[in-house]
Amino acid sequence: MIGSDRTESLCPICLQRIPALRDSRDDGVFLVKTCPDHGDFQTLIWKGSPSFESWQRPKIPITPAVTYHDVDRGCPFDCGLCPDHRQKSCTVILEVTSRCNLNCPVCYADSGRSNEPDPWLDILDQWYKSARHAGGDCNIQLSGGEPTIRDDLPDIVRQGREAGFRFIQINTNGLRLADDPSYVEVLKEAGLDSVFLQFDGTSDDIYRRIRGRDLLNKKLAAIENCGRNDIGVVLVPTLVPDINTGNIGNMLKTALKLSPTVRAIHFQPVSYFGRFPRTAEPVKRLTLPELMREIETQSDGMFETSHFQPPGCENARCSFHANYLVESPTRVRLLNQPQRTCCSPEPEPADVGAARSIARVARQWAAPKPGSMVTLPMAANSQPCGCQGGPQSLDDFLAQARSHTLSVSAMAFQDVWNIDLDRLRDCCIHVMAPNGTLVPFCAYNLTAANGRRLYRP
Repeated sequence: MIGSDRTESLCPICLQRIPALRDSRDDGVFLVKTCPDHGDFQTLIWKGSPSFESWQRPKIPITPAVTYHDVDRGCPFDCGLCPDHRQKSCTVILEVTSRCNLNCPVCYADSGRSNEPDPWLDILDQWYKSARHAGGDCNIQLSGGEPTIRDDLPDIVRQGREAGFRFIQINTNGLRLADDPSYVEVLKEAGLDSVFLQFDGTSDDIYRRIRGRDLLNKKLAAIENCGRNDIGVVLVPTLVPDINTGNIGNMLKTALKLSPTVRAIHFQPVSYFGRFPRTAEPVKRLTLPELMREIETQSDGMFETSHFQPPGCENARCSFHANYLVESPTRVRLLNQPQRTCCSPEPEPADVGAARSIARVARQWAAPKPGSMVTLPMAANSQPCGCQGGPQSLDDFLAQARSHTLSVSAMAFQDVWNIDLDRLRDCCIHVMAPNGTLVPFCAYNLTAANGRRLYRP
């Protein structure tokens, strides 16, 4: 067993809270748990290097300034947030529709099957006020369903700006952004900063298997239309083992070629909630250290495992990130200095890490300011340089650093098989529930083996 190995989880069948252990063996760490009614379960949660023990960033927990639910039944049944939660909101997700123009075989929201009407603008106004009251100066993501189905999405973006939010992003499959350039223009005029674009690979075979149809050209057209309107794009691959995990290197190359419109690539190993091909127990897992090593291998060492850092906001075992200067479509330079050492860093208050994350995401994921761009390519040595290999002026270097940067990151969401309530209490990505309370993303989307939900309507 590893240190601090005891935690709590949920039974995948009945959603009862049960004790769990983090068991280290065979180069992996497994979450092991037993339900008195439904038996034993174990799920791989970490494999290989960097080690589970070393991947940490200590934080001093805080109680959110505003909580909408008292502690009654205990985590995860009192979300709202409750006073036992240990982190403030970094991103608040507003689901503006349950409708969708795709029917993907894999969908965490199981979108497109509900007849619920879209929330009216006055309800969304109340949601914004609730997010502002409880989340403070957090970032906003408008999601669904597919938010671009709404013709009044620009009005919703404008509402958020008027409510005082400085960074607003939409989570989208990109179909309407590809087909309707004027809609993209109006979204920009309303104040949209960023597009969180579903982007599962660089071949249509991948899209047919994960999304049900050919989509690559639509994705590229959506990116082009966003670039024309100075809207930053984050590529968001859902990584499904044996389908697109061998395409990671090509996705990274595409992100570099499409810089600076593409501001980041944010990998999400598949989580088994919502709609997915059901088995008795999902066994295909891609853990964060395996993903880091795949990134290094498939990029021929351009993006090294050693570059990646644990997060300062959410639980350390939830994610990783690194920031790069794009010197050319085939060369990057690491901007952050890895903070992992043999000694644990000093803990800092959780809200300090949250504030840093909010600012970093808003700065990196939005497009560069018009007129701030410099010309690529750069020479291929490791020093600031000009196109002919001579010294680059400091002003040009700083301008390049403001515009041609790329963030590479990943988020390992939890499902009912691998949920660790210790991690859940550190969550900073919160969904606005229909009643105006905040629920951690993984709790909101949690799906039992039979499809029963804990929170999502």
